[in-house]
Amino acid sequence: MEPMVLLNALVTRLLFVLHSLIGVWRVTAVKKEPKYWLLALLNLLLCLETGLTLKFKQGRGYKWFSPAIFLYLICTVPSLWLLEIHHGTQYCGNEPGAVQVNFSNQDFNQSRDSSHGSEGTDHHIIQTAKVFVNQLSTICETVWTLALHQTFLLLLVVGRWLLPIGVEITRDQLSQLLLMFVGTAADILEFASETLDIEHVRKNYALINAILAVWTWSMLQFPLDLAVQHIGCKPAASSRRIPSLLLCRYSAELWNIGVSLFIQDGPFFIVRSILMGHFRIFNQMLVFFTAKNILVVTLQLYRLAVITLDFRATIQQKSRKGGVSCCPCEPYEAHIHATTDHNTEVSEFVAFPRKEEAQAPSEDQ
Repeated sequence: MEPMVLLNALVTRLLFVLHSLIGVWRVTAVKKEPKYWLLALLNLLLCLETGLTLKFKQGRGYKWFSPAIFLYLICTVPSLWLLEIHHGTQYCGNEPGAVQVNFSNQDFNQSRDSSHGSEGTDHHIIQTAKVFVNQLSTICETVWTLALHQTFLLLLVVGRWLLPIGVEITRDQLSQLLLMFVGTAADILEFASETLDIEHVRKNYALINAILAVWTWSMLQFPLDLAVQHIGCKPAASSRRIPSLLLCRYSAELWNIGVSLFIQDGPFFIVRSILMGHFRIFNQMLVFFTAKNILVVTLQLYRLAVITLDFRATIQQKSRKGGVSCCPCEPYEAHIHATTDHNTEVSEFVAFPRKEEAQAPSEDQ
């Protein structure tokens, strides 16, 4: 096992565990009940996954799915649920930062002066750590919850970047996936913070649970890598099935459309429409993001229609020319290896087009 692969695998999972434990600590501090420390036991699943991955995959990832990301969601989402449902009324001042800095500096100086006697340097470090933890506890509860949301989404992106990749995914595909995750994380954070901060929403317990359920549902796209990987299927097994051929050729594009319609923008639009239509909640940002969701859903449906018409035109052209009546069913990467053989004719090889060529049939078609 390569040292860097081992280091990345362990460090990333350690960051996941530490962030999850911070969330559990905040729940315990807010609820003031030690029994919530039992949520920390969920991290044992992540530890088990780490051992199995190191043993059977030499620390590298799996195809299409990241168990570490999925288990990180399981460890962290319950804590965020409890914090959002509780949502205490602790007062946040207009300038809490300045007050906390002055007060914390005074405490640090006092702890340093008290440790100059027989206590020594070790006692000074312990006292400083205690003061630091106490100051963290005085931060407004709503600020803590928002910070956990933000760091949670950032760690999902950074963690997916640091996790060792498997042989099935290339670095180019990983870079595309990370860019998609950044945009996705921004939309999800905006949805959670913008809707849950509405005063009328906070007074409706059922509505809070519904919004958190949609938020949790949208998070399930992060462990999956289908947005940048094509499904490898055999032409012989699916040459007569049009839906299977369409899925083979445009699997990544269809997955992106499905995520937008059924996991992210579609559910977000439904929730915001209910808030405005049924509960009569209107504000500038809510109306703007509802319009944005409508636009994205419309464009995704338009993209689906373009893909379908392009696929249909390709089949009809091949049928009129008397060629094969099936669409390409092998990843585009196979075309690169095939063209290196000078004895192979390009006309006899069928492969995926590039993404920029997918919208219009090529000259051969």
